[in-house]
Amino acid sequence: MNAPLAVALVSGGLDSFVAAALAGEQGFRLLALSIDYNQRHRVELAAARRIADALGVMRHVVLPLDLSAFGGSALTADIDVPKDGVGPGIPITYVPARNTIFLSLALGWAEAAGARDLFVGVNALDYSGYPDCRPAFIAGFEALAELATKAGVEGSPFHIRAPLQHMTKADIVREGARLGLDMGLSWSCYDPSAEVEHCGLCDSCRLRHKGFVDAGVADPTGYARPPAVP
Repeated sequence: MNAPLAVALVSGGLDSFVAAALAGEQGFRLLALSIDYNQRHRVELAAARRIADALGVMRHVVLPLDLSAFGGSALTADIDVPKDGVGPGIPITYVPARNTIFLSLALGWAEAAGARDLFVGVNALDYSGYPDCRPAFIAGFEALAELATKAGVEGSPFHIRAPLQHMTKADIVREGARLGLDMGLSWSCYDPSAEVEHCGLCDSCRLRHKGFVDAGVADPTGYARPPAVP
């Protein structure tokens, strides 16, 4: 009997790397989906390709979808990425409805491929406060998937797997270490330097470095400036 098939959203970041690796550990055959949304940090797509190769996925699709046509975020418009630390509220690096859009695309591929499980590396503890990373969003999207698909209405529902949902960033780093992942393959920075280093100052860099520090694991990341732990 063949192992079950799953679609994993692989951004190139540490969280999606660990989530996809956990899917593989659970015995899923993986289809990896990355979105080229003309993001400021498109260097993460090279990391996504490295990760897909490292995980030995069955197929990796990098799908173009230019969200800079909409703007509304420091990642898709000419808006400065904040560098003054992780603060309260939803930051300007939030991309409107990004995870809803990405999961919808993953859902379409899953239904076409006969997969019923979707893996996403969202996290609601050490994160930047994005609304589409919360457990309520994941539960709501799973309910939507049942209503919105032929498979769902015919009694073959989809499962949105968010294995990192309740982990701290340190927990995620520890899982990556336990799985034997080369976490240096991943990319987190929202505003890379011209030398293609992590800036060390954006929220994502700070949270990444904090995870390694708190986990007691050496951080393999090259930073233009040493991050301050949030």
